Amino acid sequence: METPGSWSRSRAWLATFAAAVVALTLGVVIAPELVWDRFLWHYFWGPVYADANNAVCVIMNGGTAELSYSLSACQNAAGIVAEPGYTVVSEAGYAVTLVFFLVGVLTLLDRLDIGDTRELFFALVPFMFFGGALRVVEDANDAILETADPLLAYPWNTLIISPIIYFTVFAVTLLAVVASVVAQRRDYVESYGRPLFVTGWLLVALCVGSLLYVVPTQLTGTVTGAGIYPQVTGVTVALAAVLAAVIYRLAQRYAPRINAGTGAVGLVVLFGHGIDGVANVIAADWTGALGVVDSAGNALSYGAKHPFNEVIVGVVDAIQPAGLDSVIGLSWGFLVVKLVAATAVVWVFDDAIFEDEPRYAVLLLVAILAVGLGPGTRDMLRVTFGI
Repeated sequence: METPGSWSRSRAWLATFAAAVVALTLGVVIAPELVWDRFLWHYFWGPVYADANNAVCVIMNGGTAELSYSLSACQNAAGIVAEPGYTVVSEAGYAVTLVFFLVGVLTLLDRLDIGDTRELFFALVPFMFFGGALRVVEDANDAILETADPLLAYPWNTLIISPIIYFTVFAVTLLAVVASVVAQRRDYVESYGRPLFVTGWLLVALCVGSLLYVVPTQLTGTVTGAGIYPQVTGVTVALAAVLAAVIYRLAQRYAPRINAGTGAVGLVVLFGHGIDGVANVIAADWTGALGVVDSAGNALSYGAKHPFNEVIVGVVDAIQPAGLDSVIGLSWGFLVVKLVAATAVVWVFDDAIFEDEPRYAVLLLVAILAVGLGPGTRDMLRVTFGI
C-alpha cells in the first residue's frame, strides 16, 4: 500500500525540482558569465564536451568554446579550461544531485508499493554492471575516433559519458522496473524481481557483446594495446570475491553484529567495492604483470580521474618506504580504503533500520553498491579490452 504522505512528498519533490531548474535558468539569463561560463559549463558540461570529442581540454574564451588536443595549449590557455574528468566542485554537485534523486526514487517506490524487501536490491545488481559496461562502449567509441568515424558521434555520445550516463542508466533501469512491476500485476510473471534481474544481464551481454565485436574488428592493430585480455576480468572478480568472502567470514566469527542487519546484501556490497578497489590497483600498477601491453611490450598506463584517488595515492607515496613502489605500487591504499569503508557502511545497517524504514534502507544500499560496482566494472572492462 502507498504510504499516506506519498502524494505530498511527490508534489514537494517535483516543486523543488522545478524551482531548481527555474533558478538555474534565470541565473544563466541574468548572469551568464558567472552561472554558465564559470559554473555550469566549467565544472559540468565542459568536461563532458571535451570527453565526448576525445580532446585534452576545451577552452572557453569570450563565450566561444574551442576544443584543444594539445596539453601545452591547455596548460597555457588564457580562458576558462575544462578537462575530461572530475573536480571537487563537480563531485560535490553530483553528490547533492544523487541525494535529491534518491529522495525522488524513494517516493516512487512508495507509489509502486515495492522495495520494502531485499528482492529489489538483488534484482538491480546486474544494472550496476550494465552502467560500467555501457561506459566502456563509450571508451571504445572514443578510441575509434583516432582512426575512423565513431559508432556514436557528438552529441549522441554524451548520453553514455559521465555524468550524463548516470541519468541514461537511471532512465533505462526505471523503465525496466516499471515494466517488470506491470508484468507482475497483470499476472504475466510471479514476481517482478526475476524479469528485472534477467533484463539487467541481457543489457550487460549486449554491451560486452558489442565490445567483443568492435575491439577485434576496429581497434586491435590500430589503437595501441587494444585487444582482449580476459585474465584481467578473471583476476579482478576472483580477488574481489575472495576479499569480500574473507572479510564477511571474519566479521561473522569475531564481530557478527557487522553482518547482522544486511546478511547476504552486505556480502554483495563488499564484493562490489572490492571490484572497484582491485580494478583500480590493476589499472594503475599491474597491467604489465597481467600482459596488458602495447606492441613494444610496454604496460598500458591508466590514470585516475577522481581527485579522491589521487589524494590516496599521494598519501601512500608519502608514507611508503622508498623502493616498494616498484614492488607493490601506490594504488593499494585505495583498495584498503574501499574495503574498510564498505565494511563500516554494512555495519551501520542494522536490523532496526530495515524494520523502521525498509525501502529507505534498500534504496541506500543500492546506491552504495552502485558507486562502487559501476565505476569498478568500467575500470575492469576498460583494461580487459585495452582501451
